[in-house]
Amino acid sequence: MRVVPLLSPLLALLMIPPAVAEPVPTGPPNVPSQTPAFEGQTRAPQLDDGVELDTQTIADNLEHPWGLAFLPGGDMLVTERPGRLRRITPEGEVSEPIEGVPEVDARGQGGLLDVSLGPDFDTQRWVYLSYAEPRDGDQNATAVARGRLTEDGTRLTDVATIFRQQPAWDSTKHFGSRLVWGTDNTLWITVGERSLVEPRQLAQTLDNTIGKVVRINADGSIPDDNPFTQRDDALDEIWSHGHRNIQGAARHPETHALWTIEHGPKGGDELNRPEPGLNYGWPVITYGEDYSGAAIGEGLTRKDGMEQPVYYWDPVIAPGDMTFYTGELFDGWHNSILIASLKPGGIVRLTLDDGRVTGEARYLEALGRVRDVDQGPDGALWLLTDKSDGALIRALPQE
Repeated sequence: MRVVPLLSPLLALLMIPPAVAEPVPTGPPNVPSQTPAFEGQTRAPQLDDGVELDTQTIADNLEHPWGLAFLPGGDMLVTERPGRLRRITPEGEVSEPIEGVPEVDARGQGGLLDVSLGPDFDTQRWVYLSYAEPRDGDQNATAVARGRLTEDGTRLTDVATIFRQQPAWDSTKHFGSRLVWGTDNTLWITVGERSLVEPRQLAQTLDNTIGKVVRINADGSIPDDNPFTQRDDALDEIWSHGHRNIQGAARHPETHALWTIEHGPKGGDELNRPEPGLNYGWPVITYGEDYSGAAIGEGLTRKDGMEQPVYYWDPVIAPGDMTFYTGELFDGWHNSILIASLKPGGIVRLTLDDGRVTGEARYLEALGRVRDVDQGPDGALWLLTDKSDGALIRALPQE
């Protein structure tokens, strides 16, 4: 008889597979029958980092603030959806509305939306604004304009519209509207599919900019290396298609790839890494269901030729903007994705490994609807709450 040596207690312990942490407690999915396409695509293990956040309200009584951009020196430009652009100091001094902002259609989800400084702001002082632009009758669509901010910060001059979504639609929803700069000074713009059943089908065709990510140069011209510039049946400005309503976008600090987060239906919010020319499926494939409880289309979650999200949520987090954290104030957060959440609210943090989500955590849900989250020059988090009396809030880790 062969004698099998016994394992030492320590070695036996090391050979036991580590326990996998439970996901963030969110309740059951809206569509339990839907399953992820790969392991870790949803309900990643909950991160237990022990971090608690302290918040300080810097400015309040802002009417549905939406976008935030840091000026050299630390002041901020903040948009309010009714059509106001303000300059706010780190101490909370709020300017009068900056003059020269284009006319906006502020019904429903529309209005003045994102704001971004041009890559050459130090010399040219270009400020870029996305907004719901009124068109004929009750129609509207996403547009992007730029103007030069005067030295005293009170007015935009030389204002010109450099992008207009086509076609316009009679809808007050799903404008998308985040602005992200590439390392080559091209501008990615996210545009929604206007929510209604008829226009959402256009997200799958290339003769329009409904439900797309588009890419333009800083002056509105089209980059020669866009994916569809050699096709007669497609618009040159399209970067990717098959999107629902992308309201968060950021460039990875190391790979420089574009990452986006979009509102799904009832369940099915998506984190994507849009690549040139690819189709991200909406409304043919999606996780979740319609708000009525009916299936979207044929109820498919995958199909050949259509990309899967890197990650999805069911139930939703109703995402606002996102950013990659690169500061030093939050231990262990380097290159984490931080996402503003409208429902249940607060901030969602994701960790990544080789392009896949490895963990998720939630913070500050008591704040309610957070529309924007940005990293300030000091490494602190700066948040905008989307309310009629919204606020600019600074968040730091507790001592």
